[in-house]
Amino acid sequence: MIPTNDTHSGDPRARAAQTKRDRTRRALLDAADAAFASRGWLRTRVEDVAAAAGVSSATAYNHFPSKHVLIGHVYAPLISPLVVQAERDRAADRPVVPALTDQIRALARTSWRHRGLTAAFCSAVQDYTIRAGGPPAPADDMDPRTVAPVPSTILGLIEHGQGTGQLHPYPPALEISGAVVNLLLLRAINRPHEPHEHTAELLLTVLFGSLRPEILAASGLGGRPFRDGN
Repeated sequence: MIPTNDTHSGDPRARAAQTKRDRTRRALLDAADAAFASRGWLRTRVEDVAAAAGVSSATAYNHFPSKHVLIGHVYAPLISPLVVQAERDRAADRPVVPALTDQIRALARTSWRHRGLTAAFCSAVQDYTIRAGGPPAPADDMDPRTVAPVPSTILGLIEHGQGTGQLHPYPPALEISGAVVNLLLLRAINRPHEPHEHTAELLLTVLFGSLRPEILAASGLGGRPFRDGN
């Protein structure tokens, strides 16, 4: 007999229980999305999210053991499509400068469209970083930086560009990707209504000013090669 991966395929009660669990999880994520976006990090409580989702606090904590984990799972779907696109660009061996340019602009646009949620996520990241006392640990599934690894949207592309000689080897990919994403998240708090095109221009200038300064040099002292989507 060929084993099946669906351990619940022959058990209607198990399937019904899993369906209920999935619906509860979805309700919690939807309620948390609305709460974090409108009320921010500090004023949102897991208990309030549970009430809005129509479940008990105990049930909410069973799905998401902390507020940090909860916001990580709310924010993760926003970056998942960008990670997929980055992987496709690397697999297709797309030139890294346009691939990174598209990624940064997409990140800035996503951050702007969801600026309330992004600001709350940034606050969660700052709080957990202080608690952890250092960078994220891959095995720490309580860390919002691990649950929603925003730098991964550009990290692989930078590594690829440095490995193929399209980008300067310094700063290291891990360092510069983190610095660029931190700047992006901080602007969601400090400049929430600034057009995303302005944020993208700044991030691209910082990124390529470090890894491909020839682009900036070619535009002259007053040049702005990434202005307004150029």
